[in-house]
Amino acid sequence: MLFSIRPAAVRPSLARRFVSSLLALSLGAAGLGASLDAHAEGHIRVAEQFGIVYLLLNVARDQQFIEKEGRKEGLDIKVDWVKLSGGSAVNDALLSGSIDVAGAGVGPLLTIWDRTHGRQNVKGVASLGNLPYYLVSNNPNVKTIADFTDKDRIALPAVSVSVQSRVLQFASAKRWGDKEYNRLDKITQAVPHPDAAAAIIAGGTEITAHFGNPPFQEQELAANPNAHIVLNSYDVLGGPSSATVLYATEKFRNENPKTYRAFVNGLSDAAQFITANPDAAADIYIRVNQAKTDRDLLLSVIRNPQVQFKVAPQNTLGLAQFMYRVGAIRNEPKSWKDYFFEDPATASGS
Repeated sequence: MLFSIRPAAVRPSLARRFVSSLLALSLGAAGLGASLDAHAEGHIRVAEQFGIVYLLLNVARDQQFIEKEGRKEGLDIKVDWVKLSGGSAVNDALLSGSIDVAGAGVGPLLTIWDRTHGRQNVKGVASLGNLPYYLVSNNPNVKTIADFTDKDRIALPAVSVSVQSRVLQFASAKRWGDKEYNRLDKITQAVPHPDAAAAIIAGGTEITAHFGNPPFQEQELAANPNAHIVLNSYDVLGGPSSATVLYATEKFRNENPKTYRAFVNGLSDAAQFITANPDAAADIYIRVNQAKTDRDLLLSVIRNPQVQFKVAPQNTLGLAQFMYRVGAIRNEPKSWKDYFFEDPATASGS
């Protein structure tokens, strides 16, 4: 058993309180707060979440790539790292001025881009790579999303905001039409990935499915013989796509150009490192996250031909246009460049 199961994993109200407490504790422990909204060049506060999708950040942190790139810009950069759970908590932290760079799914990015359009102007900074996300169920009767009933509960990091939630809505729209895009929302609930994985592995709880990310989805498939893939995000989005991204306010980017440049360059360094050194990258993930994840399983994820670690976003516009079409966002994105900052490192995006 990789994780303990707590009641918060199966009760929405407790899950929401858990996320709120985690936000407060994480920001407090890092000595961060809204009072630090403005600061000089050379300081950056980055929020990440759970999973190997944040490997670029783990490697950049371990190898101090951001600090090294900062020295090229004549800066001694201090990086603060905060771990949160769910796009809602991450977006709240960014808008409160508690963090400078948010790490979350494309869904939360599009939500906050739309919400701040013409004001704080939050946009994408970079992708964290292309990784398929699986909707895994331990209910043998669920073969497709049409097989879920009111007795099932689908765990995901944030309801109606996370990229998993949006991809599930996109899949529902393709299955039942745009008017039914939120058909499965009523059986979803916000649960941090580690708790959701524990529930799927153990069975016997009201959680019968988890729309997660690596390595949690692979752990579920390996540990529970009833666990199986119901949905692959790549199938919904039409191929390899950047599910998890980084984003920031226009103000931070404009007022900290050297720090911003060092951060993006540090991410590019991390992507090259992972591609060239998958074994070392797996060790870094275990070390930085103090994870008990099986090393061979991690390597299988990193070396998966469907996985690409790169900073240029890929195949994000389809989800963005779907969200506009069903009214989830009010501003229509005509191009991925509408919700990403212009940058040479991401120029080949889509």
